Amino acid sequence: MFASLIEPYGALIVGVVIVGLFIAFAREWRSPEVSAAIAVSVLILLNIVSVDDLLGVLSNSAPATIAGMFVISAALVRTGALESFATWITAGAKRHPYRSLLSFLLAIAVMSAFMNNTPLVMMMIPVAVAMARQMETPASKLLIPVSFSAILGGTCTLIGTSTNILVDSVAQSSGMEPFHIFEIAPVGITVATAGIVMMLLARRLLPDRTTVSSVSLSEASKKFVLEAVIEDNSPHVGKKAREVAAFNRADRQLIDVLRASFSLRRHIQDVVLQPGDVVVLRTSVAELLSMKEEGDLNIPESEHMQSLGSRSSSIVEVLMGPSAGILGKTLKHLRLRRRYGVYPLALHRRGSNLAERFETAPIEVGDTLLIEGAPEDLQRMVEDYDLVNVSEPAERGFRRAKAPIAIGVLIAVVVGAALGLMPIAGLAVIGAATVLATRCVEPDEAVQAVDWRILGLIIAMLGVGVGMENVGLIENIVAFMAPYLVVLSPLFALGVVYILASILTEIVTNNAVAVIVTPVAIGLATGLGVDPRPFVVAVMFAASASFLTPIGYQTNTLVYSAGGYKFFDFVRIGALMNIVVFIVSMTLIPILWPF
Repeated sequence: MFASLIEPYGALIVGVVIVGLFIAFAREWRSPEVSAAIAVSVLILLNIVSVDDLLGVLSNSAPATIAGMFVISAALVRTGALESFATWITAGAKRHPYRSLLSFLLAIAVMSAFMNNTPLVMMMIPVAVAMARQMETPASKLLIPVSFSAILGGTCTLIGTSTNILVDSVAQSSGMEPFHIFEIAPVGITVATAGIVMMLLARRLLPDRTTVSSVSLSEASKKFVLEAVIEDNSPHVGKKAREVAAFNRADRQLIDVLRASFSLRRHIQDVVLQPGDVVVLRTSVAELLSMKEEGDLNIPESEHMQSLGSRSSSIVEVLMGPSAGILGKTLKHLRLRRRYGVYPLALHRRGSNLAERFETAPIEVGDTLLIEGAPEDLQRMVEDYDLVNVSEPAERGFRRAKAPIAIGVLIAVVVGAALGLMPIAGLAVIGAATVLATRCVEPDEAVQAVDWRILGLIIAMLGVGVGMENVGLIENIVAFMAPYLVVLSPLFALGVVYILASILTEIVTNNAVAVIVTPVAIGLATGLGVDPRPFVVAVMFAASASFLTPIGYQTNTLVYSAGGYKFFDFVRIGALMNIVVFIVSMTLIPILWPF
């Protein structure tokens, strides 16, 4: 009875759910995959989407294809297949800066055409920072181009981005012929070339920002950490640590007080020193040497303190990627000082410093964390949690002997898809199994490399798409738009579809746009009596080409904090990029796929 009551209003209900979902995406009330799961759950509760419908979504080829490509991409990173390129490009930057920059961006675009661009950009961020130092230019001049080049490269092939794979899968579900792996390459290559050239010519639009990592690598920031114990007869006993002049000079900074091995750092403003407390000071190289000359590292004005020694200290900035082992956790509960002997100093998120709550805020993808500690301790922490050291290219144990296998597997997948030996989903799964069997990547590393949040989002959105189909919402949207567009040219309708998808992908996640807009584009083209293929291609490019905001695409989010950018830095250069991609796409798509 309940189902019969809501059946006449099914299309309206699904429309309201989708609008609410888009608002949730834009306002970031919860993560996209959670919001999408809530939306599809509402549709299941209302019996608009059945459990069988949801299980049927799992037969879609897109999730398997994307998961397989994630694993192959992880093998390319883990075997060091990209590491030699990174070393070469950094070394040549000082001698030939502009030629090296062009080569760098073109190479990123080429690699992004065949592997997942998120791990690629994560690996290239430290390379870009090192390259910027060689070129004596701010890293902010390079990091947006790195992200944009990866996005542009992903538009060159069907497997270049999960969005292309998903659009193709939705199109096949609507009865269209599958896309060839290189079918969109002519438009993609032209778009990528035009975009990279535009970025080089319009470098003045790229902001000059000072990143945290660039400051931390300066000579002046090289520090040592000194630990000293308060003795029983010390005059500092009974005083607040922050009020002791010897601990709070310009060349010495109190960073912690340890009592019975417990850190009192969170309450350091109110700590009253007791015998046996260990004070931890950050000091310069010159000050450390002067303290050594004064005998056993005794601190002036603090004769009743016994030094426990000192160690070299570095400040590094680490980036949180999708596979970071500390996502969702807080610094308060991680206890990094006890585990690794390092001190978190600041947490940056989307261009701002979470100064007041950085130890209690759950860590998210794209956050950058400023940490101080001994280089070996920092390296151990970065490796254990799979973080990205923004300050320098990674130094880790690559399985270099396996690199030819990983490269060969990727080539085999591409060639197999080009020859049509089997669907790309099958090739991706076989490729993933091969790199696992040959130990190019271990099973736990492969599981960590897959962005399960993207897969969860895709599955949930495919469920929402089924709901749209069940209640005839797509037909209603097409019926509403068609009378206004039928009197105009198909090219104008194509432009409307592109602009709609482009606007939505800047506001919400691009995979959601792929699921929602693709069937609408197909229905609109069918209603106008033209071939739907150019409309689907337009959705591919519009949904992938997200440049206007730092939150529209994950690679933009990754470079947001790492480059010290502000929100409108993306708007300024991204608006021009969107115009370039729109003009090229609208010119070539009707030529290659006639109406």
